Amino acid sequence: MTLIANIAVGIVAGLHLGFLVLEMFLWSKPFGRRVFGLTPEFATASMGMAANQGLYNGFLAAGLIWGLAQGAEGFEVKVFFLGCVIGAGVFGAMTAK
Repeated sequence: MTLIANIAVGIVAGLHLGFLVLEMFLWSKPFGRRVFGLTPEFATASMGMAANQGLYNGFLAAGLIWGLAQGAEGFEVKVFFLGCVIGAGVFGAMTAK
C-alpha cells in the first residue's frame, strides 16, 4: 500500500511540475494559450500572475518530492503538502472562472 501511495504522491508532484512549466514558461506561447484557452492579449497581460501561480506549484512539487525522498520519515511532510494541494484545489474550484 505504501508503494501505491508514494506513486500517487509522485504523480501529483509531476503534475505540479508540469503546471510550473506551463504557467511560468509557456503561458503566452501558443501551446500554453491553447491549454488554458487564452487570447494573446490576455496571456501577455497576465504573465506575472501566471508566473506567480507557477512558482507556488513548484513549491508544492518540491515539498512532495522532499517527503518522498525522506522515505517512511517523510509521511507527515507528504500529508502536509497534499493538504496544501487539496486546499489550493478547493479554493481554485470555488473562485476560478
